[in-house]
Amino acid sequence: MSPIEYIHDLKWSDIPEPIHHQASRCLLDTIGVFYGGTHTDLSKIIYDFTAMSYGGNQAKLWLDGRSVSLAGAALAHGMTIDALDMHDSCKEVKGHVGVAVIPVLIDSMGLLPDGSMDGDISGEEFMTSLVMSYDIATRAGMSLHGTACDYHTSGAWSALACAAIIARRMGLSHEKTRHALGIAEYHGPRSQMMRCIDYPTMLKDGSGYGAMAGVSAGLMAAGGFTGAPAITVEADEVSHYWDSLGSEWMLDRQCFKKYAVCYWAQASVAGAMKIQQEHQLKADDIEKITIRTFHNATRLAVRRPEDTEKAQYALPYPVAAALYFEGRLDWNEISGKIIKDEKVLQLADRIELLEDDECNAGFPADRLAKVSIKTKGGQVLEAGTTEAPWQPNSPPTDDKLITKFRDLANDRISIRQADKMEKACLGISGLASAKTIQDLLYQTDTP
Repeated sequence: MSPIEYIHDLKWSDIPEPIHHQASRCLLDTIGVFYGGTHTDLSKIIYDFTAMSYGGNQAKLWLDGRSVSLAGAALAHGMTIDALDMHDSCKEVKGHVGVAVIPVLIDSMGLLPDGSMDGDISGEEFMTSLVMSYDIATRAGMSLHGTACDYHTSGAWSALACAAIIARRMGLSHEKTRHALGIAEYHGPRSQMMRCIDYPTMLKDGSGYGAMAGVSAGLMAAGGFTGAPAITVEADEVSHYWDSLGSEWMLDRQCFKKYAVCYWAQASVAGAMKIQQEHQLKADDIEKITIRTFHNATRLAVRRPEDTEKAQYALPYPVAAALYFEGRLDWNEISGKIIKDEKVLQLADRIELLEDDECNAGFPADRLAKVSIKTKGGQVLEAGTTEAPWQPNSPPTDDKLITKFRDLANDRISIRQADKMEKACLGISGLASAKTIQDLLYQTDTP
């Protein structure tokens, strides 16, 4: 099956049941991260910017109510989710899928071939499109990383999946879909990821701009704008990335994040937590921490973050914070007064980062760390080699993901609203209308 045939012809019945379940987990997790992301200054700024610059009546800003264009909604919602680095991740592409495709799926569900927004889709169709978009995004990312000389942010390749969603929703011809993918690839933000690592700001992972570029590409192609070919899809040297469409599912390769920091830091946090839990260690008893890990992770060098962006793209700070807050590391611990807590900052100052040959050799397939802690009493405690929790081969249980969702949602919406969203996400394939999800996001039922 060609990529374009796959975009349009995939059916719910073609997809195995374990992937059905994984899709609903990714949906719930991403919406939970959205709720957490709304606390950030980034989200407030991008919401106001979108309302001012992308006016329209195709969509509404979630939990806000202001009307915006479909492309504007993709920008605002994608960037809000990206504001909290706790969304799903894929090691093969060193980036994120759900942050871009899920808001586009939700906002475009009423889109009709004539461009109006009066349509509706079933839960099964919504989830079929979700599975399709994860496949297109991940494979486009693998293709780009396999052929480009630079390391680009997720928006560079998730844009193609967002264009595919619009093409499927509008029923574009195969030729127009081909052009939509080409426009999305050409206009997608090929921003340099390591620039964001070295200089953490609100630019983040480019996912909001990728979502906006993809939506725009689909709508432009529907009007006759041309842009083919998409080299990451059509070039002969990348065909092997697409050969297993319909038989190998990229949702199987997604990781969930336990902590609200860059995925590269998660193994180090896990190692510190292992030592603390095994030895019932208090943060105040620690003299020094040594972390040996892969090169890219050592560049997450922020010790005293000035804002939440620097706190999330850091390694010493989140390790210190996790030790002081005994494993809790979500929105509250990477923002506000906590990032100025002098006890945490002084511990972060005593963390040494070193490159390790074994960890370097394993990257990017594995993100490993070796943590050792010297106590004030002179004892040296070691965690051995650790990896980030919640790997594809050892995923979190449903209960753990639900707890994460609740922790993020209950700070932003009422318990009643969180109950409804949890049930809708986990049972969406049985819903006659997927707009239940959209309606819940449009409501402003705060705690």
